[in-house]
Amino acid sequence: MFTKANIGQFLEGLAILGTGGGGSPEWGRIILENDLDKGRAATIVKPENVPDDAIVASGGIMGSVKTLEKISPSELVAGWEKRFELTEAFELQAKTIGKKIDYIVAFEMGGLNTPVMLSLGARTGIPVIDGDGLGRAAPETHMISFIGHGVSLTPMPLVDSAGNAVVVHYGVDNTYADQLGRWVVTHGGGMGANCHYPMSGKKLKEAVIPYTITGASALGEVVYKARTEKNDPVGAIARFVGGQHIHTGTIQKIQEKEWEGFYFINLELSGGAELVIKNEYMSLFLNGKPVTIFPDFILGLDPQTGRGLMSADLKIGDEMALVVYPCHPRLRNALKSKEGQNAFSPKRFGQPDLIYKPVEELLNGIK
Repeated sequence: MFTKANIGQFLEGLAILGTGGGGSPEWGRIILENDLDKGRAATIVKPENVPDDAIVASGGIMGSVKTLEKISPSELVAGWEKRFELTEAFELQAKTIGKKIDYIVAFEMGGLNTPVMLSLGARTGIPVIDGDGLGRAAPETHMISFIGHGVSLTPMPLVDSAGNAVVVHYGVDNTYADQLGRWVVTHGGGMGANCHYPMSGKKLKEAVIPYTITGASALGEVVYKARTEKNDPVGAIARFVGGQHIHTGTIQKIQEKEWEGFYFINLELSGGAELVIKNEYMSLFLNGKPVTIFPDFILGLDPQTGRGLMSADLKIGDEMALVVYPCHPRLRNALKSKEGQNAFSPKRFGQPDLIYKPVEELLNGIK
C-alpha cells in the first residue's frame, strides 16, 4: 500500500489525527522507510474480511513524549533489526493465551504507534486491520472503544527496552494495567512495547473504528491538495472530517510538567481559549466554558500549513488553529458502559469536576 512517494500523505494525516500525541511523524517516516528499504510491507485488510473465529490483538509502544524526544529514531530503528520489543510482546501474548494471533489492529492513530504496528505486520507477516481502537490518539491504554464492547485489556504482556518482561493477567480496575505498564517503562529504559485486547474477529467487527489507516492517507491527500492549490488547509481539514474551525490564536501561556510517563500542559491562547493536554489535547475551553471534551476530537493545527502540532513542541508565540468534531459512535457507546465511564473520566486528565457532554451539545450551548 505504501511507497516512499505516498507515505508523506499518510504521515500528514496521522500527525493531525494524533491530536497532539501519538508520536512524531518523523519517527513514522523512519520506521516505514526502513521497512521499504528492507523489502518489507504490511498486508492491510478490511475489518469485514476478518473471520469471526480469528484471533486479533492490539498493542504498541509505551513511552512519554519527552522520553521519546531524547532517543535517536534512526539508532532505535536500526536496533530493532536485532531486537524488536513489539514482536516479543506479541509472541508472549500468544504463549499466554495459548493461541496464534491471526491479525493485528492498531491501538490508536499517531505518527509512531500506527507505523510501528504496520512494521510489526511487515516483519511477522501478520495482516494489519484497516482500523484502530480510537480513530485518534489517547494517553492511556484503557481509553479505547474495545472496553465498551466486552473486550478485556488483559492479559497484557509488556517488554521494556532494558529486557524486562511482565504480564498483567487481570486488573480489578481497568486502569491498573496501564498504571503498572507506566511504572515498568519508567524504570526500564524509558520505553517499551505491549500487546493487549486479545479478541475474536467477531468482537473486532463490533468494536473497531474502521478504515482509519486509509482514512489517514485520504486526510493527508486533502492537506497536500489544499497547499498545492493555495487554499486554506485548515478549512479543507474541517470539511473533510465534518468538524468546525472554532478558534485561531497565539499561545500566550504554558504550564507544563512530566509525571508518571505523561506530559501535562495547561495552555492559554489569545482570544480566550484554554487547552488541557495529557500528551494529547483532552479538553478545550472558550471564555471559561467547555466546548470539547475527550474523546471528541480537538485538532491543533498550524494555521498556514494545516500540519498537526505535537503537544511537546508547542512554544509561547506559536499560532494554533483549533478544529473540533465528534468521535466515532463506537467510542460514544464505550462511554456509556461502566468501564468506559471510569476509563474516559476527565479525572484521568486532571479535571474531576468536568462532566463529558458531546461536542455538538457544548457548541450549541455557546451560540
